[in-house]
Amino acid sequence: MTVSECGRIGRVWVPGETPLYSRGVLTIDQAAYDAVVAHARRDHPDEACGVVAGPAGSDRPERIVPMLNAARSPTFYEFDPTDLLRLYQDMDARDEEPVVIYHSHTATEAYPSRTDISLAQEPGAHYVLVSTRECGNDEGPVEFRSFRIVEGEVTEEEVRVVPAYGASKPQPMEQQ
Repeated sequence: MTVSECGRIGRVWVPGETPLYSRGVLTIDQAAYDAVVAHARRDHPDEACGVVAGPAGSDRPERIVPMLNAARSPTFYEFDPTDLLRLYQDMDARDEEPVVIYHSHTATEAYPSRTDISLAQEPGAHYVLVSTRECGNDEGPVEFRSFRIVEGEVTEEEVRVVPAYGASKPQPMEQQ
């Protein structure tokens, strides 16, 4: 099941139109950044996957939802269809949307594969990739990159890590 098959209500995007959230920057708080990286490390050598939900229309990732990689594969991820449906129902009930859809690459750079691009169905979401190829489960550097993927077109965007939302100065992006 793809993300779009869950039937979002209230946010409609028409192919060919510019997505509602094409700002070119992902601003994420340190706690969310750390949680995504920790999930990628924990699931290595398999790819990790999950969603960071936020208030609808805010473009602010707030609630981390680590998901099970139903494929249990080091080269592919797949959301469990039942879990994904429950997540979308929960987000609808909370008036949230998927602000970030993330997964890890365990042996390659943090860049969307052809499969990742073909499965990207949320034009308003930031697609975050974390590469654990250098450190695996251990502490060490990871690549953390964000992309917009719309109609097969991939655009990398800046990542700004802030101590907390409302903090005045974003931290420069560093590889962990």
